[in-house]
Amino acid sequence: MPSKKEISRKELLDLLEVVDKEFDRPIDITAVGGTAMTLLYLKSSTIDVDFDFRSDDDRKRFEKVLKGIPHGFRIDRFCGGFIFFQQLPADYFEKSISIPHRFRSIRLYALHPLDIVVSKIGRLDERDVEDIESCIKEYKLEKSQVKKRAKSVRYAGHEENYGINLQYVLRMLNKP
Repeated sequence: MPSKKEISRKELLDLLEVVDKEFDRPIDITAVGGTAMTLLYLKSSTIDVDFDFRSDDDRKRFEKVLKGIPHGFRIDRFCGGFIFFQQLPADYFEKSISIPHRFRSIRLYALHPLDIVVSKIGRLDERDVEDIESCIKEYKLEKSQVKKRAKSVRYAGHEENYGINLQYVLRMLNKP
């Protein structure tokens, strides 16, 4: 049963250290959402773990290893930048930030804060608004950056809602 407790940066890295020992070749893992924010020190913890894999093969390799490791976390797995009902721009991985650590096989990245923002626009609940504000403040994101990046996201849902949420976020950027 997944844990309801908050998961710290150290706990995320500890889990990945255990998982890392089971791989026989390199694997790229990109943290997204609150997981990425926790790894980037934008928040102290996350309530679940969200990872994106560049290939379906990597995702399956990770899932196979994960099955053999008791961990108690809810771990959502995405592939190829299709996260939270939206397809991130093709260059999301190249823009991701490397998270240095002493892994043998895992190459760990965190989604760039600009992509965190555009990925949270789709749902935009209260926690997402707080996360967006944190990304904007700490990375000094500008309205033009958010607007341009959001236009390159494909939303697999009610696109009108994404547009309405985007306008709300852009208004946030107008506030002092």
